[in-house]
Amino acid sequence: MNQLADTAGFDRRASWMAEHLAPRKLLALGQWLVTFGLCAFLVVPVVMSIMAGLTVNYFRGISSGLTLRWLVQVWTQYHGSVFLSLEVAAATLAVTLLTGVPAAYALARSKTRWARIVEELIVLPIALPGLASALALIVVYGGITAFRMSVWFIVVGHVVFTLPFMVRAVAAVAASADLRTLEEGAASLGATFAQRFFTVVLPNLKPGIVAGALAVVTLSVGEFNLTWMLHTPETKTLPVGLADTYASLRIEVGSAYTILFFAMTMPLLVAMQRLGGGQVELMRRADAAHGAADKNE
Repeated sequence: MNQLADTAGFDRRASWMAEHLAPRKLLALGQWLVTFGLCAFLVVPVVMSIMAGLTVNYFRGISSGLTLRWLVQVWTQYHGSVFLSLEVAAATLAVTLLTGVPAAYALARSKTRWARIVEELIVLPIALPGLASALALIVVYGGITAFRMSVWFIVVGHVVFTLPFMVRAVAAVAASADLRTLEEGAASLGATFAQRFFTVVLPNLKPGIVAGALAVVTLSVGEFNLTWMLHTPETKTLPVGLADTYASLRIEVGSAYTILFFAMTMPLLVAMQRLGGGQVELMRRADAAHGAADKNE
C-alpha cells in the first residue's frame, strides 16, 4: 500500500510539473528570443556602419579590402571638431557644477511650494525641442555679434539643456541622504556653514554629482539639434561634423566619422553604467545596514 501511495504521489508531482513548468520554459524561451531579436535589430546596423568605415568600398563589402584611409581622412578634416566638442563639454560641465549643485542643494533643503515651482522651471528645457530652445537664444542674444560668433554661445545652449540633469541627479541624492540631520549634527559641534558644506554636504552628494557630471558630458558631446542652430562655420562640433560627412554622399566617410564618435562617447556610457551599478550596490548595502540596525534596536 505504501508503495502504491508513493507511486501515485510521484505521478501527481510529475503531472503537475509537466502542466506548469513546461509553459514557463516556453515563456522564458520566448522572452529570450524576443530579447535577442531586439538586440540584433539594434546592434547589426551599428556593426554594419562600423564595417562601412573600414572597407575600401562599402558596396563591394569586405571583399574590397579593409583600410584606415577613411578614418585618417576624417581625422585630418574634422579633428578640430573633436577638440572643440571636448572644450564645449568641459565648459558646460564646469558651469553646471558651479550652478547646478548649489541649486540642487537649496531645492532639496527647501520644502516650500516655490522650491517645487523653481524645480519645474529648471526642468522645462527638457520638454522643449532643442530647435525651439536654440531659436529662443538666438532671438534674445543673437544681436550681440561677438557672443553669437563665439563658442560660449553654444556652451550657454548646452548649459540650458543639461542643467536639469545635474540638478535632478544631485537633488535625488540630497533628498535621500537626509542632509538636514547631518548638518544639524555638524552645527552642534561648532562647524560653520562653509565647513558643513564642504566636509558634510559635498561628500554625501558625491554619487549624484558624479552621475550628473557623466550625464552632462555625454549629452553635451552628442547634442545635435540645439548645436546645429547655434553653431557657425568656426564653431562646428562633433555631431554637426557628423551630419556634414553624411551630406557628402560618401557613406564610407560618414561611417568612419561614426567610428570616431563612438570612440568618444562609448567610454562615457560605460562609465555611467558602471557608476549606476555601483550606486545600486551602495544603496543596497545601506538598506541592509539600516535593516540590521532596526533589528538590533
